[in-house]
Amino acid sequence: MTVPLLLVDGHNLLHRAWFGFAARIWNRDKTVDRTGVFGFAALLRKAQAQHATGFEVFTVFDAENGSQTRLEQDPAYKGQRPAPDPGLMDSLPLVKAALDHAGVRWIEQDGCEADDVIATLTTRARAAGRPVDIMSADKDYIQLLCGGEAAVRLLNTGLGLDRRYTIAEHIYPRYGVHPAQWADYRALTGDPADNIAGLRGVGPKTAARLLADGRHLGAIPVAELRPAWTTGWPAVLRWREMIRLDTKTDLPDELLAGLPTPPLPKAPDVLEAMNLW
Repeated sequence: MTVPLLLVDGHNLLHRAWFGFAARIWNRDKTVDRTGVFGFAALLRKAQAQHATGFEVFTVFDAENGSQTRLEQDPAYKGQRPAPDPGLMDSLPLVKAALDHAGVRWIEQDGCEADDVIATLTTRARAAGRPVDIMSADKDYIQLLCGGEAAVRLLNTGLGLDRRYTIAEHIYPRYGVHPAQWADYRALTGDPADNIAGLRGVGPKTAARLLADGRHLGAIPVAELRPAWTTGWPAVLRWREMIRLDTKTDLPDELLAGLPTPPLPKAPDVLEAMNLW
């Protein structure tokens, strides 16, 4: 039996848990904010129940030094982001302990961003014939989308039920490029989330035109480039390499069990078992 795989972008989900609840979740004496671990457990349980029954659930976190390789390519990478909320970061060890309690495997691979680990695990799973859903709001994963029996889909449970899945067939009608061109497209248009500026004067429509017929950056005729664009072209090529996800990250063998994850416990029960109330 081929078990489909749900790969969870851990920091992405924790960020949503920390900031997405209307009211804070406190311990019983109202002295410790438990929103992060409670919200993470609640959101993951709901996602499994609604979308991933019978799936293997596996969570991936960014390593503390995960951005180092891309920072060496461009010191401005993610430079616009404010420092993480201390409470959010304090929740991280508790989230990992909650996953252990619930029987959900997870990894934080030294020197790696979650995106690259997820890309590698996705590639491995597809090679074994396993369909993969990636739970995240991060559009960088669009480059991994594909159809077929071992399809890869992007799942954003923060959206309405009818808009939660992004599949490969959605991309061209929305953006005018295919998933395999995503890194080229974002290098041209920029990615504010990662502080990648993009090429000045190139918006989504122009980028789609330059990448028409499935072209990549190296296949764009020089005649179609303005002189100002050619000056900035080395930066565009560098940004593309930064946006591309590494599908060959060095990871331990046998990370995935290949078995369905049992139904996850309710968030209050998790905190009770961990003596966090």
